[in-house]
Amino acid sequence: METTSRRLVPALLLALTLSAAPVFAGLTADAVHEHTLKNGMKVLLWEDHTIPNLAIYTFWKVGSRNEAPGITGLAHFFEHMMFNGSRNYAPGEFDRTMEAAGGANNAYTSNDVTVYQDWVPASALELTLKLEEDRIGYLSVDPEVVESERGVVMSERRRSVEDDNHSLMWELMGSQAFMAHPYSWPVIGWRSDIENWRQEDVEAFFETWYTPNNAVLVITGAFDQATLIPLLENTLGVLPTREIPRGGGTVEPHQRGERRSILAKEAGLGSVLVGWHVPETAHADTRVLELIDLILTSGESSRLYRRLVDQDQLALWTWSGTDSNFDPGLFQILVQNREGVEGPAVETALYDEVRRLREEQVTDQELAKAKNMLVTDFYRDMATISGRANALGSFDLFHGDWRELFNVVGRYEAITAADVQRVANAYFTQDNRNVVTLVPTAPAVRAPRAPRARRDLSP
Repeated sequence: METTSRRLVPALLLALTLSAAPVFAGLTADAVHEHTLKNGMKVLLWEDHTIPNLAIYTFWKVGSRNEAPGITGLAHFFEHMMFNGSRNYAPGEFDRTMEAAGGANNAYTSNDVTVYQDWVPASALELTLKLEEDRIGYLSVDPEVVESERGVVMSERRRSVEDDNHSLMWELMGSQAFMAHPYSWPVIGWRSDIENWRQEDVEAFFETWYTPNNAVLVITGAFDQATLIPLLENTLGVLPTREIPRGGGTVEPHQRGERRSILAKEAGLGSVLVGWHVPETAHADTRVLELIDLILTSGESSRLYRRLVDQDQLALWTWSGTDSNFDPGLFQILVQNREGVEGPAVETALYDEVRRLREEQVTDQELAKAKNMLVTDFYRDMATISGRANALGSFDLFHGDWRELFNVVGRYEAITAADVQRVANAYFTQDNRNVVTLVPTAPAVRAPRAPRARRDLSP
């Protein structure tokens, strides 16, 4: 789906982007202060008194890649458990206490990280830090609560994966494309693992990964740095640390031939999902892949929409993207077939457009449009304290240095049509390709919907 801004012609969009530049003249690395607490927790501070609010994001360097067969899903499970009681707060009181102070919170888990988000008025800063200190240092892992949340996660898996055909296709894609690397299992975990976690598994996972020296704390908004740092040292800084085990290490073997799977399931329409192995997020080619993503599927003027939806009328919609990853991941394209259209016809047209991308350079207009969209999205995100907090932490973890955030616009602007062609040839090959085809066995109750954009602020 295109937003209003994305329907603007490239020249007009570029003019609007440039006209907004003075508003963001303060977006420099000098605006950010880095500090390490005495227990090793890294802190990034971006002071901004435009509004009397704060965004407090805690990035934990633990995701599904830190699990093992038998305990998959535990990283996501603690996204639930961290709101279910600690030494001084009973289950549910974290939310109620924050809401009573005018705040709100959320969290998300990925292959590589678990992130907890607090949005509060500046007056609730000390309260929020005490809430965080209590659940990080003294989380309750009560067996009754574990069992209750196990049921919640099982329900979430049924709803978001097992009852969603495209989620099942993504799950099958991961297990097919990755033979050795932990990206092979889903973030939410396998059903049998969720059903059989032991109490000691749960406790050991928290003790292993939730240590302050395994986190990056980001605070943006209306605070006074001179008073905030001592406050941090006296709250989060007093928590004890533990040695962090070496994470990851397994390198996925080079794929030497196309891999294919069929998902036979109740569905009203068939679908095709194609994935190619691509580098980790920190790699320079990821910037180019972001542009390719937009050129292929963003809006009605994109290549795959024009070819598969408008011209050949094979599809209802198309989607593409790649997640932020510490290690090499996948660039994926998902196509929702029209009624009566089968997978081979979709694949033929899709691969023809990929061939064009490899053999012919994209036009100046396509390149300008994609760049303008990325730069505009960047400045839109930087206009909010929440966007800045998420971006700072994401760049620090996925690039190893938050300062790269302030270089990314220049990275986009430097990409050429030759770069797009080079990257397409490097990764979009048949031997590097994975295909999952949804073959309907009976009509589905619900019509399939286009997936939400999976791109986040980290490039």
